[in-house]
Amino acid sequence: MDPSQGFLAAAHPATCFPTAATLGATWNVRLLKEIGHALGREAAAQDVDILLGPGANLKRTPIGGRNFEYFSEDPLLSSSLSAGWILGVQAEGVGASLKHFAANNTEQRRYGIDVLVDVRALRELYLASFERAIIDARPATVMAAYNKLNGIHCTENSWLLRDVLRNEWGYTGAVISDWGAAFDGVASLEGGTDLAMPGPLNARAIEEAVERGDISHERLDAAAGRVLALGGHLPARNATLDPDFAAHHALARRAAAEGTVLLKNDTGLLPLSGKDTVAVIGAFASEPRYQGGGSSQVNPTRVENLLDSMRHALGDQHVTYAPGYDRTLVDSPSTLHLEAVVTAESADVAIVVIGLPEAFESEGTDRVHMELPAAHNHLVTAVVAANPNTVVVLMNGSPVEMPWRDRVPSIVEAYLGGQAGGSALADVLVGAAEPGGRLAESFPERYSDHPVSRLPAGPAQTEYWESIYVGYRYFDSAGLDVAFPFGHGLSYTAFDWSPIGPGASKFDGTAETPVTVTLRLTNVGARRGSEVVQVYVRDVQSSVFRPRQELAAFAKVELAPGEHEDVTLCLERRAFSFWDTERAAWVLEPGEFEILVGSSSREVKFSHVVTAQGQPEASARDAAPAPYLNPGVGKTFTRPDFEALYGSPLPPNEVSSPFNMDTALRDMRHTAGGGLVFRLMRNAVVRTLGLTKDDPLSAIADDVVGQINFRMMPTLTEGAITPKRATRILRWLNWVNRQSGWPFRHTTRQ
Repeated sequence: MDPSQGFLAAAHPATCFPTAATLGATWNVRLLKEIGHALGREAAAQDVDILLGPGANLKRTPIGGRNFEYFSEDPLLSSSLSAGWILGVQAEGVGASLKHFAANNTEQRRYGIDVLVDVRALRELYLASFERAIIDARPATVMAAYNKLNGIHCTENSWLLRDVLRNEWGYTGAVISDWGAAFDGVASLEGGTDLAMPGPLNARAIEEAVERGDISHERLDAAAGRVLALGGHLPARNATLDPDFAAHHALARRAAAEGTVLLKNDTGLLPLSGKDTVAVIGAFASEPRYQGGGSSQVNPTRVENLLDSMRHALGDQHVTYAPGYDRTLVDSPSTLHLEAVVTAESADVAIVVIGLPEAFESEGTDRVHMELPAAHNHLVTAVVAANPNTVVVLMNGSPVEMPWRDRVPSIVEAYLGGQAGGSALADVLVGAAEPGGRLAESFPERYSDHPVSRLPAGPAQTEYWESIYVGYRYFDSAGLDVAFPFGHGLSYTAFDWSPIGPGASKFDGTAETPVTVTLRLTNVGARRGSEVVQVYVRDVQSSVFRPRQELAAFAKVELAPGEHEDVTLCLERRAFSFWDTERAAWVLEPGEFEILVGSSSREVKFSHVVTAQGQPEASARDAAPAPYLNPGVGKTFTRPDFEALYGSPLPPNEVSSPFNMDTALRDMRHTAGGGLVFRLMRNAVVRTLGLTKDDPLSAIADDVVGQINFRMMPTLTEGAITPKRATRILRWLNWVNRQSGWPFRHTTRQ
């Protein structure tokens, strides 16, 4: 989307750093902290108090619409990178807002969907992705998500916000709501939300509740005190300094290169020799997709594209260009393909730049498959047939299927590289920079291989039947082939991995004596390069189901040719533990654990076995038993008595009741009254975003509006529709539909 149009037109220019998907692939906590400092300085210069990030939600599924805003499918990597980002931002006197807490993994019906997830998956994955960042970095705010968690909206979920976040993790900052998520101000305040964003639409209701004694003065004072104290623990800002946008652009360029993943390089085609003629093919090369769609969009200070950067690096005489496809269309005229083939035939090397257009992934909508536009796939097939020396470059925010993967010698995952992504990509292709990225998510061969592809999702609930088997935890445990595994990424140089010493053979299970892994990493190639040392733990024999292996520690190391570094990584008790649902504690069972050291979850360099003497940790501090679903393995997914737990019944898989505040417009648009409301909201959204008929985002306007429910009406209308009025409109809608004989029957299975 052109930042000069729509809702970005009034936004102040700022450095558009690579998206979180790209930064996650860097595996570099120090780099994230450095970027955090730059973001904090730019925010302070514009008098911004809270920066709404980072996003620590896990990538449960590759088709999630906001995956580009999140770091990884692994909680250790996600929480570590989030902590670095937060520490950098807050060092500049600007608060961070860690989001979206918790289990916010879908955009479809995102404002009211009920996420049903068992407690082990919650503790070991979805909460763990936030836990380390909260404890280590102490973000000024934590943002409660839109969705329900096991029957209760996150903004109203006292188990989540009070028992876990505050009592267990010791969090003392402010809990804020996502925009419009605190529809019921009284319930949100009672549940643990301190500040309803974007404004006090429920102020009078809270006053009345206090007057009635339904909310204590102490509860209200505590929430208000945390809001007033927001900036108290942050260092003073140096607001007299103007941001160094040139330096920040250079940092963005370095970060984009460090997050670029060389997926395949069979014939050593990359880096380019500098003497070859190069055909750059693909409209994304001249008009890049460099950031995601939705509220995270930035009005960049400048944008560099790959085509101009390649011409600058190699000289105009060595670079030709053909667009290959229409950037805004899924299908493209065949004449563009023919032109691209002719251009490729006349060059020594063809660089084909393809990816996902804005209409394929954005906040507010999920993809329904992992496929690239058909025109992009056809282009690759045609070009590689004309020129075997073909490099495919991907610009996308999440995994895609690659039906041409075996026919192409070199594949580069550039993700969404921010405003300097074009120059960074040119640096990598010509060898001026190392492809420093390693995948922070698994790339399945096809979407149907992913467990989530076969699970029910909506309209009332989405059920996490896969439990703890997310990403590589599933693929490695199932022994299923993937296109590219978690942690994968090639280099332009080579490394020797040598363990130092035999490694510990016993572990007494205390936090004071962690298991250490030490190795010598040596650059045995002719170029400077980086490698990510990844340590995984496998419980050889467990009393409960566990993944085949789990990431326990990592370190990124950069070395000059011939240089070596001794790397020591510490594995604490938590790396060997699982969450025991009966004891409500982390438990380390006695027995053997295999320590696997490698460059990906599938590329193990060496391993050894350690025997642990385990004792359960102390029970979670002041924790109430968590409401949860426990599917086990291969068992029927059963539901507990939610009415007893929450005071209200859980909607079953099929409901025959009127639409409620959480029903998405997409699920009522087929009715007379619902269709009218949908059309009115769609027109309002199109006007707000300034979308034209030809704008690529207009294609997903229906999908984005379809996620809206009546709970969101007050926020989206800036208070013109109050919560009470929204309730009345919903009652009217149900009355109209009853008069028309609509039976209100819908199902979660679709």
